[in-house]
Amino acid sequence: IRKEAAAYGIDPMHIVGAIVGEHTYNVDAYDRLQTYYVKAISYLSSKLSFAYDGEDISDFVQRPEFKKCAGMTDSYDLWECREQVWNHSFRGKSVGGTSFPNDRFGATFFQPYYAGQTFGLGQLNPLTALQMSDLVHKVSGLPKLDVGDPNTVYKTIMDPDLTLAYVAATIRTSIDAYKSIAGFDISDNPGLTATLYNVGNPEQRASALKAENDKRRAAGEPEKLPEENYYGWLVNDKLDELKALF
Repeated sequence: IRKEAAAYGIDPMHIVGAIVGEHTYNVDAYDRLQTYYVKAISYLSSKLSFAYDGEDISDFVQRPEFKKCAGMTDSYDLWECREQVWNHSFRGKSVGGTSFPNDRFGATFFQPYYAGQTFGLGQLNPLTALQMSDLVHKVSGLPKLDVGDPNTVYKTIMDPDLTLAYVAATIRTSIDAYKSIAGFDISDNPGLTATLYNVGNPEQRASALKAENDKRRAAGEPEKLPEENYYGWLVNDKLDELKALF
C-alpha cells in the first residue's frame, strides 16, 4: 500500500480508506486476503465474457452510436465516453429490437455472475480497471488490459499484488478531477476519496459541483463543499486508528 501510494503521489490513507470502506460495507467475511490469491488463479481457467444478451462488448461498442469515441486513445477517456453513450442512447431503452436494462454500463456488461458485483481487495468493477489501464501501464509498468480478454482482467483485479495499482490510480484520478474541474483540493481528505471510490464517476460529480457553485456565486450564496457518504464518515471517524497501522 505504501509503495503504490508513493508511485501515484497520494497519502496511503486514501488506499486504506477505500479498502476499509469496501470491506466494511460491501463484502462478506469470507473474503480474506488468502482467498483473493486463490480466486485470482481460478479466474484464469474460467470461461468469462463481457456481454449482454449474447452480444459481446467488443461488438457492442462497434455500433454507430459509439462513433464519437472512436478517435480516443487514452483508456480512461475512451471508456468514459462509451459509458456516456450507454447512458444517453441505450440505458433503459429498446434499440434495434433489444431491450437494455436501466442499469449502469459496468453492471450490465462487465459482471458475468450477477449485476452490481465487484471484485478483489479493492472491490473493483472491471470497467473501472479498464478505464485505469493506461495510467497503471504508464506509472506501474503493468501490461495494458484488453476488453477481449476478460479472464486476465479478472485475474488482475483479484490478485492483491496487482489490484492495488488500480485502486491507487482510481483515487489519483478522483483527486485530479476535483482539483481541475471543481477547484477543490481533496488530497488531505481520505473520507472524500473513499466516498468517490464507492460512488464512481468523479468527473461528472466534480462538474455537477462546479455548476452548483457557479450558480451559488452568481446568487451571492456560500459555496457547496464536497460531501462524504457513509463510507467517508467511517473512514474519517476511524482515521487515527488507521494511521496508527502505518
